[in-house]
Amino acid sequence: MTAADVREDRGVAELAAAALAWLGAHLEEFALGEDALAADGRVDASWKPLGELAQVCATVTRTRPPCDPLHAPARELLAFAWEQTGQGELFLRLQRLEPFATYPLEVYAALAAAGLRYEPYEAATAVVARTRGWRLTEQEPTRRLGVLNAESRSGVPEHGPWAAALDRTWLGGLPEPWTFERAAGYAVTHVVFHLTDWGRAEGGLPPELESYLADWLPAWLDTCVEARMWDLSCELLAVAGSVPRLAATASAVWPHVAAAQLPTGAVPEEGGHDGDGFAHCYHSTLMAVLAAASTLRPTGREQLEVLR
Repeated sequence: MTAADVREDRGVAELAAAALAWLGAHLEEFALGEDALAADGRVDASWKPLGELAQVCATVTRTRPPCDPLHAPARELLAFAWEQTGQGELFLRLQRLEPFATYPLEVYAALAAAGLRYEPYEAATAVVARTRGWRLTEQEPTRRLGVLNAESRSGVPEHGPWAAALDRTWLGGLPEPWTFERAAGYAVTHVVFHLTDWGRAEGGLPPELESYLADWLPAWLDTCVEARMWDLSCELLAVAGSVPRLAATASAVWPHVAAAQLPTGAVPEEGGHDGDGFAHCYHSTLMAVLAAASTLRPTGREQLEVLR
């Protein structure tokens, strides 16, 4: 590792530490409200943010060793997310209320990936997952990949083949690169997240997809940075960090993300947002942490800890 690499990693780590501190200061915003089990509850404002917090923190604790300064705060946030679900009991209650909804399993899978499991929920969901109704639920292709990954993480039998689901996604079809736009960008990132199990499964991308991204990810990142789309830029940085061949793509982008980060540690979704309101910053701040965890190279001390 060169001196320039050390400086870059230090800057990325400091950015991530500040972002984690901001997330920790806003835990009440992630808490599940009294409507968490309501039939008309706002899933996007309750379970979705909590699940995203769990997913990012699970990735940090899995990819950064205990000696890393990012590990302990991420572990604390993960414990908070698990506590909010009643140590998993709320998933079982939610499954009984909405047996064919997939979002409870997707949130649960993020926690299960960190070793936080509730067997009664897994058993109940496995029964539903054997039905034709579960297999035939209509979903966006990228979402279907996400459900397959959630099933795999949670010990639930996978409801279909991954290859068929991948072929129906935007990235799986290797489209003309100039057709890339916002929706396609988020589809690209989530296909990579699901295939690599959020950076855990090295080699999860088929070679043709890896080559395609090696050719076009730099240009797409430049476009997003120029448009000051920080949320999508951070997701694309996480993609680059998840695939070793793409890692060098990230170096020129991190200074722009650092410049966009607010003094509080929050990263705005877009532009130069002056405030750090939760709704405008929480997801992009989480994605900055995810990208950092995927990008940071292991130090000698970390490598020694892994060997132990």
